[in-house]
Amino acid sequence: MDHREELLKIYKLLDGYFGNLHWWPAVNPFEVMVGAILTQNTAWTNVEIAIKALRKRRLLTPAALLRIPENDLAEIIRASGYYHLKASRLKAFVRFFMDDYSGNVAAMKAERLPLLRAKLLGVRGVGPETADSILLYACQKPIFVCDAYTRRILLRHGLIDEADDYDEIQSLVMASLPNDVNLFNQFHALIVVAAKTFCRKRPECADCPLAILNTGRRIC
Repeated sequence: MDHREELLKIYKLLDGYFGNLHWWPAVNPFEVMVGAILTQNTAWTNVEIAIKALRKRRLLTPAALLRIPENDLAEIIRASGYYHLKASRLKAFVRFFMDDYSGNVAAMKAERLPLLRAKLLGVRGVGPETADSILLYACQKPIFVCDAYTRRILLRHGLIDEADDYDEIQSLVMASLPNDVNLFNQFHALIVVAAKTFCRKRPECADCPLAILNTGRRIC
């Protein structure tokens, strides 16, 4: 079995076990964009607290985030961690969103994927994982989001090497699966949930749906 076939099998096993996960949890695409920045280096539970705080103050619009002073914004999103840095990054992203797309999600979605990705990566504080989260979950573009959980699971199953970088892992996954927004959405969500449930830093392989894969490699 080559890596492409094995990746497809991983997807099918996780999908059969967890079902449709309906990720990313958000009210609208702009909220997804905000969440993608807030979730950098923190748990999603902390992001939810920060998002609720923004929603309570009616700040989940580009115009509102532009108006609020950066220090005030930082205090409101304190729960997300690195809150001064993230307030600065949110401001930078919103300025880009307003300058290039007038704060219009439809206009942003209409941009071609390669150009939009390049533009996002040019925004201060937006790296590949954040950019791809915005592209996939907010803009419905067919691109796979790689994260630490993806690396952990694929590494333990011998599908990647320690030295493989973000682009190499992403290319492997995207070459192995149909080029489909919903599939990339679901597969990333499945990997996150599987990693949190079974493939933890100290793995619990016995009950994992991937335990039936006989890779001949040491997982733990």
